[in-house]
Amino acid sequence: MSGVRILGIDPGLRVTGFGVIEKHGNQLVYVASGCIKSNEKQSLPERIGTVFAGIGEVIATYRPDQSAIEKVFVNVNPQSTLLLGQARGAAMSALVHGGLPVAEYTALQVKQAVVGHGKAAKEQVQEMVVRLLGLPGAPTADAADALACAIAHAHGGQGLGALATAGYRVRGGRLIG
Repeated sequence: MSGVRILGIDPGLRVTGFGVIEKHGNQLVYVASGCIKSNEKQSLPERIGTVFAGIGEVIATYRPDQSAIEKVFVNVNPQSTLLLGQARGAAMSALVHGGLPVAEYTALQVKQAVVGHGKAAKEQVQEMVVRLLGLPGAPTADAADALACAIAHAHGGQGLGALATAGYRVRGGRLIG
């Protein structure tokens, strides 16, 4: 029985994390993860090209069926936000060029899906990725964020809490039927 293979992307100009998982029914299986790093001494177009080519290589190697990418948040520094947006655009272009459907999730949605609350620290996300995928050790922060994005997509973007509270609403921390 074959599962759905999902590629998660945590975009960045300096480091773009990727994570590949398979979903078999309710079971998630780790396939691969890592980082695509650009050389800070290169020009912006060259760095964007590195992100695009790196994701293309990941797609060719692991043949995912679907993809999920984290949405850009607004930084205090507008220049950093602009650069991150350009890296994200390169990543999305590579996913579309590779023939993949692209789902987008905010950091809050990803954290909610993996940890159970949207204000989780990076270390909490890493720990839950290790637990959910049965990994022997923690991946790097960027790879863990990409795996978390893939997990969020595998869970329908609804979060683990939504599975436990299906058919109920939560109000004031209490379930309402």
